[in-house]
Amino acid sequence: MTSVGVVETRYLDLPGPLPLDCGRELSRVRVAYETYGTMSPDRDNVILVCHALSGDAHAAGIAAQPPEEGTREGYAKGLGWWDGMIGPGKAFDTDRYLVVSTNLLGGCRGTTGPSSTDPATGEPYGPDFPVITVADMVRCERAFLDELGIDRLAAVAGGSLGGMQALEWATRYPDQVDAIVVIASTHALQPQGVAWNAIAREAIMRDPDWQGGRYYGTGRAPDAGMGVARMVGHITYLSAPGLAEKFGRRLQDGLNYTITEPEFAVESYLRHQAAAFVRRFDANTYLYLSRALTYFELGPLDQVKARTLLISFSSDWLYPPAASQEIADTLTRLGKSVENHVIDAPYGHDCFLLEEARQTPIVRRFLQEGTE
Repeated sequence: MTSVGVVETRYLDLPGPLPLDCGRELSRVRVAYETYGTMSPDRDNVILVCHALSGDAHAAGIAAQPPEEGTREGYAKGLGWWDGMIGPGKAFDTDRYLVVSTNLLGGCRGTTGPSSTDPATGEPYGPDFPVITVADMVRCERAFLDELGIDRLAAVAGGSLGGMQALEWATRYPDQVDAIVVIASTHALQPQGVAWNAIAREAIMRDPDWQGGRYYGTGRAPDAGMGVARMVGHITYLSAPGLAEKFGRRLQDGLNYTITEPEFAVESYLRHQAAAFVRRFDANTYLYLSRALTYFELGPLDQVKARTLLISFSSDWLYPPAASQEIADTLTRLGKSVENHVIDAPYGHDCFLLEEARQTPIVRRFLQEGTE
C-alpha cells in the first residue's frame, strides 16, 4: 500500500482561552497538527486520530523536516507513528477520509505544554503549567476543530492514551462523533499500571538536574532520570513472552563481570531506548501526561451514541482485554452499538503499533459498515 507522502506539520493558535478541569485556563494555546486526505464537500468524512503518551502530530507519511529521533523503533526516523494504518487503502483510508492528527495538550512537539513560553512571564511554564486531564486534551481538540470548521467527526480513533481520548469524546460530545475506534486502551488504569507510572515519575523528579522542573535554560536536564523512566515505561509496554523471544538471556559479548556496563542484550536495548527517548522528549511533559492518563476514569456510558469498536491484545497486561470487555458489556447492557475483538499476539501493549496488518481489516470493515 502507498504512503500519504511527504507531510508538513502545521500550527494553529486558538483564539480564546481554554478552560481546564483544575479550574484554571490557558491562554494563547498553540496546536500542532497534520492532515491526510481530502475533506468532503459536506465535511462529514473527518477522522481524528489521537496519539499515546510519547507520540505527536506526525502520524503518517514522511516528515518534511525529519526529527533527530523518530517515534518508532526500527523505522525511518521521519516516518509517522501510525503510517501502517493511515493512507490510501489502509485502515483509515485517505481515499475516503480526511484524517486529522494533533499533538495533544501538554505535549512537547508543537502543542502548548510545560516547555512552552508562559505569556505572563516570558519564561517556560515548567512546573507552573496547570495540571491537565484527558478531558482537557479533548476540550482542546474540540476547540481546534472548531477553528477548522469541523462540527462533526466520522470517527475518533487511538491506542492507549489515544483510546482514552476517543472514549472521552464519545461521552463528552455524544452528538458530535459517529464512531470511535479504541485500541489497547481502558476505562481506567489498573493499580499495577498506576504504580509503574509513579516509579517512572519518581525517577525524573529524584534526578538533581530536574531542579524542581525549572531546568530550561540551565544547561542541565534530568536526562538520567528520564532515561530510567523510559526504561520502566518500555518494559510495561512489552510482555514476558515477547522479551524472551526477542532477547532470552543472550549476552552482548560474554560476561565481563563489571557493575556499570550492560552485559545482557536486553540491558543494552533498554539503554538504547532511554538514550533515544531523552533526545526527543521533554521530562516535564512526561510527568504531566503520565499523571493525566493515571487520573483518567471514564464517566457514565449511558449518553454514548457513537458506534464503538474495541480492540485489545491477549498479552497486554497494562491495558488488558478484560478492561475492553467490561466496556463492551456495559455498552451492550445499555443497548449501544459495540463490537469487541481480542487479537492473540505476544508483544504486550506495543501490539497496537506492531499488529497493524491484523487490525486493518477489522477497522476497515467497521468504518465501511457505518457508511452503508
